Amino acid sequence: MKRFIIILLFTLFSSISIAHIGHYKNFSKIEMEIFRNGELIGFSNYFFDRKGDYTIVKNQTKFSVKILGAIIFQIEAYSEEKYLKDQLISFNSKTLQNDKEKFVDLIFDENLKKFVIKGSSYNGNASIDNVVGNWWNHKILQTNSQISPISGSIKEQIVTFVGKEKIKQYGKVYNVNHFTLKSKDMTLPKDKRLDFNVWYDEENSQIIKISYSRMGNWEYRLKNVE
Repeated sequence: MKRFIIILLFTLFSSISIAHIGHYKNFSKIEMEIFRNGELIGFSNYFFDRKGDYTIVKNQTKFSVKILGAIIFQIEAYSEEKYLKDQLISFNSKTLQNDKEKFVDLIFDENLKKFVIKGSSYNGNASIDNVVGNWWNHKILQTNSQISPISGSIKEQIVTFVGKEKIKQYGKVYNVNHFTLKSKDMTLPKDKRLDFNVWYDEENSQIIKISYSRMGNWEYRLKNVE
């Protein structure tokens, strides 16, 4: 039984590891809705543009949490990822979190073969094995660390396969692989650590749903793909 589980995990991650930007060549838009405690509070949408060997992925995320009519937490964020074939060559983001501005300016240094990051929480170099922590890209399920799209900080992570499931969402039924994605160091403060459940449709290379608990129960749900 143990040997079977190891083989199954190897098969799943091998199939993910060969994934590349070409899996999204027919995508023009990914729309996700954001829920907190079952209530729709915002959205996170991705837009794809291609020019020759370049692919540009833009994101707009906006949500607000209200209690008794008063806004207690809100985010408005914009970002742009630029790829040359399969290589991420730049990432830029600006985020207004409540009244605090956060940012990331990342470039790929071809001489160093590293990412050079200037962010609101981190300045320095990072391995190109990192993936920017955006939910359009299923490579986030194979990396050992990710770069925060809000602040540029680097977060080590452990991804664990939970099992195969079926979920129904917006009238569609998906066959998915369920993973947990957690910080390697779970002693970090709760607002700093990764602790997600992720449901991934391997056949269509789509992350269908993400859930986590922080100031309530949150879900990002894939609504539409064009």
